[in-house]
Amino acid sequence: MSWTPDYTISNKLLSTIREIGEALGELKSCHLSDQDLAKLEIEARELSSYASTSIEGNPLPLTDVKRLLKTRKEHVRDTEREVLNYNKALQSLYADVRSGKFKLGIKTLEKIQGRVVHGLIDNPTHCGALRKAPVIIHNPRIIDEVVFIPPDSKDVRKLTGDLFKFIERNIGKIDAVILAGIFHRQCVIIHPFIDGNGRTTRLLTTAILGKAGLDLFEIFSFENYYNRNITRYFKAVGLEGDYYDLKDDIDFSDWLEYFADGILDELRRVRKALPDQSKPKPRLEPHHRQILAYIEEHGTITQREYGGISTRSLASRKLDFVKLVKMGLIESKGTGRGTYYVRVS
Repeated sequence: MSWTPDYTISNKLLSTIREIGEALGELKSCHLSDQDLAKLEIEARELSSYASTSIEGNPLPLTDVKRLLKTRKEHVRDTEREVLNYNKALQSLYADVRSGKFKLGIKTLEKIQGRVVHGLIDNPTHCGALRKAPVIIHNPRIIDEVVFIPPDSKDVRKLTGDLFKFIERNIGKIDAVILAGIFHRQCVIIHPFIDGNGRTTRLLTTAILGKAGLDLFEIFSFENYYNRNITRYFKAVGLEGDYYDLKDDIDFSDWLEYFADGILDELRRVRKALPDQSKPKPRLEPHHRQILAYIEEHGTITQREYGGISTRSLASRKLDFVKLVKMGLIESKGTGRGTYYVRVS
C-alpha cells in the first residue's frame, strides 16, 4: 500500500497559492535582465545559507556570511564551513534542476546530506548515508527533555523511499507548493540522518519546488521566513511524542498553510526590493480610463461627477482617484467638498 499524507486544502491555502501565482506573474512581468536575475539569485543564496544554518544554531551574522561567500577562504572554522557547505549544495541543486539532471531519490538525498556535513562530523558512516542508529530529538532549551522519537532506523529507508515515490507520482498533478511542503515536513519527521536533517531537507525542498514547476524558485529564500521565528517553525514542522504512536494521525493541513505563507512572504520581499525601474507600470482598468476620458473632455472631474457616470461604490471610486494620483496621471485641486481633479501636465 503506497504512502499518502493526510491534508485538507483549506480556503486559506487556496488563496495563498493563488497569491503566490500572482506574485510570480508580477515578478516575471518585471523588466529583469540576466544580470538582474543573477544578482537576485546570489542574494537569495546568501540569505538561504545564512538563515538555514542560523536555524540550527550557527552564530554568524548575515554580514559575515556575505563576506565569507565572496572571499572563499581556504582555512575556515566549523561555523564558516557549515555556511560554505550549504551554499555549495544550493548552487549544485540550482544547476541540476535547471539542466533537468536533478533526480528525486535516496541517492540524491544522501549526496546532499554528505555535502552539508562534509568536514563537520568525525564518523564517516554518518556522512552521505541514511542512519543505522536511533536518534532522539531533545528540547534545545532543556537538554534532558525528549520532544520527539523518530522512526526506528530499520524503517528509515522504506519511509524515505515511499515519500519520494509519492512526490514523483504527483508532480504535475498536485501543486508544487503542496508537494514541496509535504516533502519538507515528512522528511523532518522521518529524520533520515544522524546529523544535517534540517539543512538537507530545506535544500531538497528548494529543488522540489523547481522540479515541480514553481517559476523563479532560485530568487527567494523561504528559510529566511523560518529563521525570523524559529520557535514557530519547529512547532509547525515537527511532532511531539513517539512516531509510532502518532503516525496514523499526522495531518499536514496547518503546516501547508504555514509553508505557503513563507513562500508568499518571501516573494513579496523580493518584489519590494526590486529597483523601481524594474517594476512594471500599474495597469489601468476600464474605470480608470473612464476618469481620464472625462477629464480630457471636460477639463476636470469631481467625486460627484464620477459617481454620475460610474456604478462603482463610493469607497472604490475614492480608491480609483488615489491610484491615479499615485501613478502621477492626475492631481487634486481645492479642498473638502470643493476638491476636483485635473490631468498632470
